[in-house]
Amino acid sequence: MDLEQTRFNMVEQQIRPWDVLDQEVLQLLFELRREEFVPPAYRSLAFVDMEIPLGYGEVMLTPKLEARILQDLQVEKTDRILEIGSGSGYLTALLASRGRHVHSVEIVPELKTMAERNLCAHGIDNVTLELGDAGRGWPQHAPYDVIVLTGSTPVLPDTFRQSLGVGGRLFAVVGEEPVMQGRLVTRMPQAQGEDADAFLAVNLFETCIPPLRNAEQPKRFTF
Repeated sequence: MDLEQTRFNMVEQQIRPWDVLDQEVLQLLFELRREEFVPPAYRSLAFVDMEIPLGYGEVMLTPKLEARILQDLQVEKTDRILEIGSGSGYLTALLASRGRHVHSVEIVPELKTMAERNLCAHGIDNVTLELGDAGRGWPQHAPYDVIVLTGSTPVLPDTFRQSLGVGGRLFAVVGEEPVMQGRLVTRMPQAQGEDADAFLAVNLFETCIPPLRNAEQPKRFTF
């Protein structure tokens, strides 16, 4: 398999058509080798438009979704980032390549170990990996400039919004199958005299991804 040609095809046939046109993001996808973060049994599928199994009931997001998240968050070099769900560490590495520091929280010990190994192999040292259940928030190092949830949540807990600094951006896939929305939330500066926090939420696209473990559930009507 010609890896570089296959990588090029991934970018041109999957990622660009999904409106990922930021040249710095596209260049990073060529530089940071996705196949080296994929479990060996699935390495031949590293550039395929599919969720790759990581074991323990978890998956890598599709390449186009990873790229779109990175573009829509407009990560800057000064950003402090919170990632919920480290997985194999690939999206973690993409975020770390763009931002100042990433706090990444993983609930599965074996996946935290996998992410640590992969990040270490690529010399990425501006990441703190933590083991924990962050499905409903992780305010320990707040405020953050960027927050990314790598699994879906039926309801977006207010803890995440409140953990953003002013101007901070949050990406989450919100909803339940078959209808979920990729949502970008921005914490806006307060106008003079305003008491309430202001958040701008924009639904970017429809998608479906596996849920976060222990994600907050909507209140159900009962008789």
